[in-house]
Amino acid sequence: MPLFQTLRELNQVRKKYSDNSVGLVPTMGALHKGHLALIEKATQENEVVWVTIFVNPTQFNNSNDLKNYPVTLAEDVKSIHDVHPNIQIFAPSISEMYPQKAEANIYSFDGLDLVMEGKDRPGHFNGVITIVSKLFDTIQPHRAYFGEKDFQQLQIIKNWAKNNAIPTQIIACPIVREPHGLAMSSRNALLSKDIREEAGFIYKTLKRCTTGNKTKKEIYEEIEVAFNAHPNFTLHYALCVNEANLREVYEIDKSQQQRLFIAASVERVRLIDNIALK
Repeated sequence: MPLFQTLRELNQVRKKYSDNSVGLVPTMGALHKGHLALIEKATQENEVVWVTIFVNPTQFNNSNDLKNYPVTLAEDVKSIHDVHPNIQIFAPSISEMYPQKAEANIYSFDGLDLVMEGKDRPGHFNGVITIVSKLFDTIQPHRAYFGEKDFQQLQIIKNWAKNNAIPTQIIACPIVREPHGLAMSSRNALLSKDIREEAGFIYKTLKRCTTGNKTKKEIYEEIEVAFNAHPNFTLHYALCVNEANLREVYEIDKSQQQRLFIAASVERVRLIDNIALK
C-alpha cells in the first residue's frame, strides 16, 4: 500500500508523476463518508490522488481539543484503499512537518478570518493555511478538494490561493450528512449516541430558515426557539452573511449569494453547519 510518512519519501514518489494530473485531499484523519466523497471525486478528475492525514497542531486553540481529536490511522488507510488501491497516502509526524517548532505563519485574509470561527478561535486560520501551504508546496497538486461544511475555511483558502497566485484549483464539494441530518465531522464520534441523533435538529432548523420569505430577524428568532428547545446545546453564533466576503447581510435577498451559518457546542464538542439561503 502506498503509505508515506516522510517528506523525503513523498518527494521521491511525486517526481514519478510529474506528467500526470494530481489531486489532493487534505484531512486530519478519522475519516467519514464526507472525506470519502472528496476522495472519490478526486479519483474521477485526476490521474494521481494524494490523501494527507495529519492532525495539525497549529490550528487548535484548545490543547484539550487537540489531545482528544480522534486518531484512527489504520482504519483510515483501509477506507482510502477501499476507494482505490493506488491512492497515495501521506501521514507525517508533527516533527516532520514542523522540524523547528510547531507554530503558524501569519497571513492576511482580507477580513475573512475576523468573523465566526476566526472570531471565536483566534489564529485558527493561520494554522490552516500554514499546513495547506506546506502540502501544496510539496505535492504541487493541480486540484485540491475541500468540503463546504467548513465554508469559511474554503473561502479563506480560495482567497489565499488567489492573492498568492497559487496555480492549484480549489474544488468545493457539498456537505455530506448523517441520516438524521447532522453534518458529518470527525468530531461527531466524540458525541454520545442520543446527543448525536438529537443534533440533527440543527440541520432541520437551517432548512426551515430557507423556506418562505423570512426576514433576517425571523431567521434568528427561529434559531433561538430551536436552541431553547434543546437546552443541552449552546449556540455560539448564527449569522446570515454574503458568501463572498462573509459579512453579515442587512436583509435576506434570495437573488444574491447568501448563506446562513451556525456554530454550537454540546458535550464539549463544537459543531458547525451552514446552508445557502435560496
